[in-house]
Amino acid sequence: MPAPSPNRPASLSDYLAAERTLLAWIRTGLALMGFGFVVARFGLFLKEFFSVEHAMPVQSSGFSLWFGVALIALGVIVDAFAGWHHVLLIRELDRGETQHSRPSSQAIAVAFLLAAVGLAMAIYLISIRPSIP
Repeated sequence: MPAPSPNRPASLSDYLAAERTLLAWIRTGLALMGFGFVVARFGLFLKEFFSVEHAMPVQSSGFSLWFGVALIALGVIVDAFAGWHHVLLIRELDRGETQHSRPSSQAIAVAFLLAAVGLAMAIYLISIRPSIP
């Protein structure tokens, strides 16, 4: 089997695969934004829940709002970076210069960042847990 030439013209399936990848990243960004909105509102829910449960106002530290805003901003960054990466990939496909054998640094960075945010949210939820008498 002959080795593929580095400057072979891109086929339609290459362009369609690039578009599917772009759409997957857009869905990821939208999910991050939606999750960020839920996290931001979750702090308000917890505050109301604890005030009804204990019949006294609960002091809120506001971390859920900042986590939510950070996730929304991350979603915007992911979508912007995905669009930029797609434009560069289409240019490479048009020139026949596609030799991608490295892992997606964008996917790895998002995965580790989300793991860190999830850990921070778990620590936050444990720290605001009301003490049981």
